[in-house]
Amino acid sequence: MLRLIAVLVLVAAALQAQDLRLAVAREPVSAILDAFHEHDIIALTEGEHRNQQSAAFRLALIRDPRFATVVNDIVVESGSARYQETIDRFIRGETVSDAELRHVWQDTIGPDGLWDVPLYEEFFRAVRQVNAALPPARQLRVLLGDPPVDWDSVHTREEWVRLLPSRDTFAAGLIQREVLSKHRRALLVWGYTHFLKRPPFGSSLVTRLEAGCAGCVFTIWTHTGANDLRTVQADVAGWRTPSFALTKGTVLGATGYSFISSKEAGGSPAADGPRMEEEFDALIYLGPPSGLTYAQIAPSLCADAAYLKMRLARMDLTDPPDLPRPPGVRRSADVLKEYCAGVTPK
Repeated sequence: MLRLIAVLVLVAAALQAQDLRLAVAREPVSAILDAFHEHDIIALTEGEHRNQQSAAFRLALIRDPRFATVVNDIVVESGSARYQETIDRFIRGETVSDAELRHVWQDTIGPDGLWDVPLYEEFFRAVRQVNAALPPARQLRVLLGDPPVDWDSVHTREEWVRLLPSRDTFAAGLIQREVLSKHRRALLVWGYTHFLKRPPFGSSLVTRLEAGCAGCVFTIWTHTGANDLRTVQADVAGWRTPSFALTKGTVLGATGYSFISSKEAGGSPAADGPRMEEEFDALIYLGPPSGLTYAQIAPSLCADAAYLKMRLARMDLTDPPDLPRPPGVRRSADVLKEYCAGVTPK
């Protein structure tokens, strides 16, 4: 503890020497909508997938009456483009059965059912509800950003691995074609690694987009990391949740991205590698890490034999039992089985 305090004192002195200002909290919905006046694309990270506080904020954002007057499209990672026609019909208010609709999020490239928790379905239903009150010309469109995949045609792990590099390439092409070339505005919702401005390897979705339209993307980090922002800037303790803050030229912006993004508490806030402001233009603060919660799949899915057969087969295909893995890293199939063994379907 004493060592951490000493590090924080040194960091604070260094930041003061750089004449950095404190990050200022703003009301997040208005701040995001204002950003659309200067940018065609707002890239909003989820933080950690399945986080309930970030999901609640996204619902508040799209339900704000001003949102549909500014934004045309919402592009999401949580849906397979193979089912674009299905989601188009659903979002327009047409009749789509639950069995047909669930293919949208259950049949993405990811085998482990990341999007099977209810909050992703709830988001699609919320957009449909928003559109029901809008004239056709102003209705929002949802674009599914995960590349189309036919799981019946994937027979080996190697075939699945070959699909993975296409994810950001496909999404960038989709956004260029359906949003930018048509002079529309879009909100993007993805995991944070896809929005890095300085990705450690290769390129990201954002760098691909900005290669063709410099400055057209405004990126927002949603903070669900294990390190508390209050340890970097003490007055964050008084911020309302959620809050929005710009990073450039601020104490939070000068903090190391690796510290803010860490899934394990600890380490130094000093910039070791890219600074936060070099990766993201702004951040959303949801509260201290201790108050963040995460959704699980509905217990009813554990009682659905067809669902379990499908999901476990894909997990076994892409992560077979004999595949080497780091110490302590469990197979997704084992995690799902253990979870389902401990829940009672409602």
